[in-house]
Amino acid sequence: MSATHTKKTAHGQQDTRPADGWHVDDRCLNCNIARQYAPGMISYAEGGQYGGLSVVVRQPETEEEVRQMYRAAHACPTRSVHPPQDQWGDDSDPYPMPLDEDGIVLLCGHASPRTYGATSYLLRRPDGTAMMIDTPRWRPALARRHEQKAGKITDVLLTHLDHVAHGRKYADAFGARLWIHEGDLHSRPDADSVIHGRDPVEIGPGVVAHPFPGHTAGSTVFVADDTFCFTGDAFFWSHSQQDLEVADSVVYDSIKTLAASVARGADAFTFEWVLPGHGSYHHLPAAEMRRRMLALGERALTYPEQEVDYGKVRY
Repeated sequence: MSATHTKKTAHGQQDTRPADGWHVDDRCLNCNIARQYAPGMISYAEGGQYGGLSVVVRQPETEEEVRQMYRAAHACPTRSVHPPQDQWGDDSDPYPMPLDEDGIVLLCGHASPRTYGATSYLLRRPDGTAMMIDTPRWRPALARRHEQKAGKITDVLLTHLDHVAHGRKYADAFGARLWIHEGDLHSRPDADSVIHGRDPVEIGPGVVAHPFPGHTAGSTVFVADDTFCFTGDAFFWSHSQQDLEVADSVVYDSIKTLAASVARGADAFTFEWVLPGHGSYHHLPAAEMRRRMLALGERALTYPEQEVDYGKVRY
């Protein structure tokens, strides 16, 4: 049996874990990102100052599971996921990491606490360039690594106001255009390109911005190649519900407006991958995604307006 480390955490909770095993410390934001990257090993638990915690429920048993734990550790916004004895190999960081089998979308990892741990992505284009959707934590070395892996980054696309923190720095580092919708322009008034109204806008060949108000007034969904749908916090794949869902307890504009956006989106665009900022990404046939979008639009119409409460969200 492994030796056990026991102490009181900063929040007065009992912190008991194997001294030589993986663990999550009590700075956890309950952002879900580690649970997504290390399923079955990192899970949800009640408690913490953010309405829940990620906890290690099982130690990795295979080399692939160890890699999954390092993916979670290098993505965690508060650096709360720790390997045994805090040993970090030079090759333990996989990011940016291909998500789909063709390597068109890359996960950036290294989520930022200033975006509440939002997942960000790189979208590779056929001409050898790329776009960044939302941003990871700011590090010049990360910016260099992204371009080395993905190609020249021409555009940084911001989905909404609480994912804007590092947009300007990354756009300047890449020499890229920074995009945002006018509804959230007050959060990034130095944006280079502004999306207006509710009509779709082509950002580049095969990439379309769909204004999607509801979570915020300026929320925008970006759809690439009728395949990849970058949703920010508009909607996501819920691991707990095994379905598309909205975070109805975290809505800054209007849940009714969000429900209408979902219903409109079900008719307006086609996709196979849902790629959110928070919640899980997921792949299904386009017809199945459309069916689930239609059902979500009807379901969301029944959700009441309520005060913002992060602790109620169950990803």
